[in-house]
Parts: sequence; structure tokens; C-alpha cells
Amino acid sequence: MTLYTAIILLTALDIGLIVGGLTYLGGTSPADAVLAGLLGAGGSVPVLRSLIG
Repeated sequence: MTLYTAIILLTALDIGLIVGGLTYLGGTSPADAVLAGLLGAGGSVPVLRSLIG
């Protein structure tokens, strides 16, 4: 794994954790918070690739 890939994936993981945590704190169920976090992490990968690369 290259450094570029590691940075993208770790940043996407951070974004997913933040989105999921804030969604859970907003009062939704844990399953909805996990889904929101996964969608946030997955959706951020192409954006991060275009911004960083």
C-alpha cells in the first residue's frame, strides 16, 4: 500500500467516524449511525482522491 492510499483511507475513516458519531449523538439509532458513517467514508474517497491527488 502506498503512502498516498494510506492517507486517503485514513482520512476517509476519520470522516466516517465523525459522521457516524455525530449522527448517533443526534438521536438516531446505532444502526442508522453506522450506515451514515459508512456512507460518509465511502463517499469521501473519490473527493479526497481528487483533492489530494
